[in-house]
Amino acid sequence: MNAITHPEVIAPEPVVRPAHCSDDEWALRCELAECYHLVDYLGWTEAIFNHISARLPGPTHQYLVNPFGLNYYEVTPSNLVKVGLDGKKLEESPWEANPASFSLHGALHEARDDIRCIIHVHTTAISAVAQKREGFDYNNFYGAQLYGRVAYHNFEGITLSDDERPRMVASLGDKHVLVLRNHGIAVAEASIAKAMFLLWTVQRAAEIQCAAAAVPGENTHLPEAVKVKCTEQTTMLIGKSRFATRFFDGYVRKMHSQRGPSW
Repeated sequence: MNAITHPEVIAPEPVVRPAHCSDDEWALRCELAECYHLVDYLGWTEAIFNHISARLPGPTHQYLVNPFGLNYYEVTPSNLVKVGLDGKKLEESPWEANPASFSLHGALHEARDDIRCIIHVHTTAISAVAQKREGFDYNNFYGAQLYGRVAYHNFEGITLSDDERPRMVASLGDKHVLVLRNHGIAVAEASIAKAMFLLWTVQRAAEIQCAAAAVPGENTHLPEAVKVKCTEQTTMLIGKSRFATRFFDGYVRKMHSQRGPSW
């Protein structure tokens, strides 16, 4: 019996810091690669699809994204692709960026200077809530922390068209969570750690909302004042401490303890 060959199997790439890469850029590359690995570790990936972008330091709009075709666990600091607002490569790389990524990412990054990282996923729980007309109900511990922070955008098909960009920007407004109806979600924050913490909060809110819907009986609805208070408390914790960084670093350590070093 002949052996089956797989000519497209990708050998692990060595992680080599380019000579021209600044300390700030390399630190961001390392943090973003770990973010990709965490999303994989938590089971929130969608094969080779979806995307996480991080804006590089400096006044120009330059971003790091995953090489399209690699699994999230195969992303390393050195194989991340540097692109502009149009998603086109700014430096030589054997990899391309996901063609769908910057119809969404480029639009939101360009419109909001406070956004430095965007994570797009469609986990089962999040996509289930995104399919519901009412969306998130904000009545569980995690959902209450999202009250007033969530925007909604109607599904227009696979996110490839440039003409959808202004409508996505208008839908997001000044919020940090964009529910893509009948699709998934994009979270946008001022750092990778903050975006990851926000995504975790959204995921937990969706999981609990889905589980509560399966349990017979009437739900307890939180007063609006309590939901407002929860959002204010979360904003205070994230904005005035290293809360999100400690959360992110703790999860990375847990992942490393089970998987070993990332590279």
